Amino acid sequence: MKKKFRFQGGAFLLFLLFAGLFFLLLTRIVTIQATGEVEGQELAARAAAKYSQEEVLTAERGRIIDRSGEVIAEDTLTYKLVAVLDESATQKASDPRHVVDVEETAEKLAGYLDASEESILETLKQGVEKDRYQVEFGSAGREISHTKMLEMKEANIPGLLFVRDLKRLYPNGVFASHLIGYAMKEELKDGETKTTGRMGLESIHNEVLTGKNGKMEFDTDKWGFLLPNSESAVTPAEDGSDVQLTLDRTLQNFLEDAMSGVQEEYDPTRMIAVVADPKTGEILAMSQRPTFNPNTREGLSDNWLNESIELTIEPGSPMKMFTLAAAIEEGKWDPNAVYNSGTYNLLGITIGDHNGGRGWGTISFLEGIQRSSNVSMAYLLERMGADTFMKYVDAFGFGKQTGIDLPKEATGKILDQYPINKLTTAYGQGSTVTPIQMIQAASAIANDGVMMKPYVIDQIKNKDTGKVTVKSEPEEAGKPVSAETAEKVREVLASTVTSEVGSARGFALQDYTIAGKTGTAQVPKEGGGYLKGRNNYLFSFLGMAPADDPELLIYIGVQQPNVPADEYGSVPVAKIFTSVMENSLKYLNIEPENMAEATTMPVEEYTGKSVAEATEELTELGVEVVVTGDQSEVVAQYPENEDTVLKGGKVILKTAGKTALPDFTGWSKRELLAYQSLSGLALEIAGQGYVLTQSIAEGEIVEDNEPVVIELHPPEIYYPAQAQEDAAEEDDGEQLLEEEAAKGFEAESEQQEPQTDTEATETEAQTSETPTVETEEVEATTEEATTEEATTEEATTDEAEATETETEETTE
Repeated sequence: MKKKFRFQGGAFLLFLLFAGLFFLLLTRIVTIQATGEVEGQELAARAAAKYSQEEVLTAERGRIIDRSGEVIAEDTLTYKLVAVLDESATQKASDPRHVVDVEETAEKLAGYLDASEESILETLKQGVEKDRYQVEFGSAGREISHTKMLEMKEANIPGLLFVRDLKRLYPNGVFASHLIGYAMKEELKDGETKTTGRMGLESIHNEVLTGKNGKMEFDTDKWGFLLPNSESAVTPAEDGSDVQLTLDRTLQNFLEDAMSGVQEEYDPTRMIAVVADPKTGEILAMSQRPTFNPNTREGLSDNWLNESIELTIEPGSPMKMFTLAAAIEEGKWDPNAVYNSGTYNLLGITIGDHNGGRGWGTISFLEGIQRSSNVSMAYLLERMGADTFMKYVDAFGFGKQTGIDLPKEATGKILDQYPINKLTTAYGQGSTVTPIQMIQAASAIANDGVMMKPYVIDQIKNKDTGKVTVKSEPEEAGKPVSAETAEKVREVLASTVTSEVGSARGFALQDYTIAGKTGTAQVPKEGGGYLKGRNNYLFSFLGMAPADDPELLIYIGVQQPNVPADEYGSVPVAKIFTSVMENSLKYLNIEPENMAEATTMPVEEYTGKSVAEATEELTELGVEVVVTGDQSEVVAQYPENEDTVLKGGKVILKTAGKTALPDFTGWSKRELLAYQSLSGLALEIAGQGYVLTQSIAEGEIVEDNEPVVIELHPPEIYYPAQAQEDAAEEDDGEQLLEEEAAKGFEAESEQQEPQTDTEATETEAQTSETPTVETEEVEATTEEATTEEATTEEATTDEAEATETETEETTE
C-alpha cells in the first residue's frame, strides 16, 4: 500500500528558522574572521586591553649643578603609600595582603605620616564603604623617605604597598633660592603627577630639565601573571638635561652664612648681594634676604623677584666710581687741585655734602673722593661737561639691560631731562639702576677697561648622551674707559680704604688691598619724598680685590638695618663684604699681598739674657717688646728661637714674678693666646678681630686666677676716637638739616603755578629761588661716623618737581 506524503508546515518553518540562524551565524563568523572587528571594535585591541599591561618608566628631572659639578638641585628616590582594601588581594589568611583592621591601621600609620589618626581612619572607611580596591593618603602619603619606608615595613602593617616615586631635593637648603627657584609635583587631569618648575631657573629651564617618560609593555593572563614566551617592548625613559651654573657652591655658602648672620643681628628689610669674576663676567654667588628654603618653601613671601636682576634702586655713592672714571678718561682729573667743599649751587638749586652741607673747607679732589663728597662730583661734572658725562653713563651700560641669561631684567631709568638730574646722577641720586648693572659697569674698572657681560649658565648638557645644547663663553660688553684710566680709578678707590679720612676704612682686609666705594642711598616712600631717620637708607658697598689685579668683584646692599646707637649703617655691609671677600680669596688660593711686602726677620735666643739687653736689641730691629713678670732675666719667649717676626710685630718676653697688664688695645687673638700661654694669666677672650676693651686697666697687677675679660671686635668698629668725633659732627649736621628743612617747607607754600617744559628751562635760574640741599649719602662707619644724609629742602621750580617725581620709581 502506497503511503501518502503530508506536508507539515510547522516542521518546515522550524527548518527555515534554524537554517536562517545558521546562515546568520556563519555570516557573522566569516565577517569577524575577515574584518577582525565586532561592533566597530577590533577584537585584538580588546584582547590587548584585557591581557596586555603597561608600566611607566619615570624619567628623572635634570640636575642643577654648580661650576664644579656639585649638586644644587636633583631628583631623589621617595615612595608613595597605598593601602589595599579588597580582600581578594589576600591569597592566604595567614599572610594578609589587605587592610584587616582599619582602626588599628589608622592608629599605627598616624605615628609615621604627617596626618591625624582621625583623617587616616576617615580615608580608610570611605574606601571600604565605596568598595574601592585601594586608597591613597594625599600629600601625607607621598614623598616618604627610604628610611621611613623601611620603618613602616618593619611595623608589619597588613595591606600597605610602597610605590617608587621621585622628589625634587635641594641639599643645600637656603642657597641662591630666588635664582634657583623650586619645582614641585602637580596633579594632571588623568590623575598622574608631574614635577614642574614654578620659580627661578627651575621654571625658566623647565622644558630642558623635564625628561620624557618611557614605558614597558608585556602580556599577562587574567590573573595578572606574565604569559610565558610573550614578547615585551621597552621604550626607555629620557632623563632631563643638566643645567650647570657659574656659581661656586663654596663661595655661595660663604655669602649665605654671612647674610644670615647679619639678618639675625640687624633684621634689615632687604639685602642684596652679588659676587662675580670681573675678568669673565661669571656670577659666582648671588643671594638676597628675605629668602626661603626651596625644600619646604618656608619663608617664601609675595616677593618672587630675583632682586639683583629685577629690582631698580638709587645707587648712591658707588656711582661716583664711574663719574671719577669719566673725568680721568677725559683728562679732567687732578687729584691735587682744590675746591671749596660744603655746598654747590646749580641754577638756584643747592646740593650739599653729606655732613649737613658744612663740608671740610678747602680740600683736594683726592680727599673729596676719599670723604665721598657730593660737591667734588659737581665740580668734576662742571669740568668735563654734563653731556659728556651722560655719554659715559650710557657706555657703562646704565639705563639698559645687561643681557644676562635670566628673564625679566629691569633697565632702570637715567634722568637727564634737566641739568639738576645730570648732577644728582653723578653722585647716585634720582636715577635708578640694578645691582647687576653695577656689577657689569664695575667689571670695566676691575678688568682694565674691558666691561664683561654677566652670565649664570655655564652649559646645558644631557648627561646620558653627552650632547651640549647651550655653552656660554665670556663676552665683552664694551670698553667705556682705557686700561690706564681703570688702573688710576682702582688706585683712588683703594685710598678710600687706606686713607685716614677714607669713608671705606671699615672694609679693609688683613691680607688683601681693597678698591671700592661705599654708598648710602635714600629710600623713597609711598606718596613721594624719602624716608627719614638714621637707619632709613640703603647702605651699600661696591668693591674689588686685590686692588692691583682684582679677582673678585662684590656688590652688597643692606636696606634699613636696625643698628644700635653705637654703630652705623655701613657696619652690617662691612661684616658681609669682609667675611665673603677674605674667605673667598683664600679659598681661590689668591696669594695674600702682604706676603711679598712684609719684612720679616729671624728671632734670636733671648732666654737667659736680661730684659734690658733683649729689649734694646729688639727695639733696634723695629720690633715691639712686651714683658710678663717683674724680674730682669728672660726665661721664655714668643716667637721662639729661629722663628720669624714681622717688622713692627710683637715679641713677648717672659720673666718670673707678678705681671702688670699691658694695653691690649689692637692686639690680635693670636697674640693674646701667646701672651696667655707665657704669662699664665686667665684671659677670657670674647669675639673675633682685634681688642677694643679689657676689664682690668693697663699697669694693674693681676693676681693668680683672676680673670681678665677681653673683648675683640672686627676691624670696622675698631676706631673709637674717630667715631666719637664724627658722632659729634653728625649731631651738629642733623640740627642744621632740620633748620634748612623748615625753611624749605615755608618757601614751598609760596610756589608758583606750573610752567611748560620750555618755559621752565628758559627761566629756571630766576624761578628757583629756594635752594635745596640734596644729600645722597651718609658715609658713616665705625671708623668714621659722618652725618646722615637727608633732603633738607624742596626745590620750587618745575624742574625740581620733575626730579622729585621721577625718582620715586624703585622697581620695574
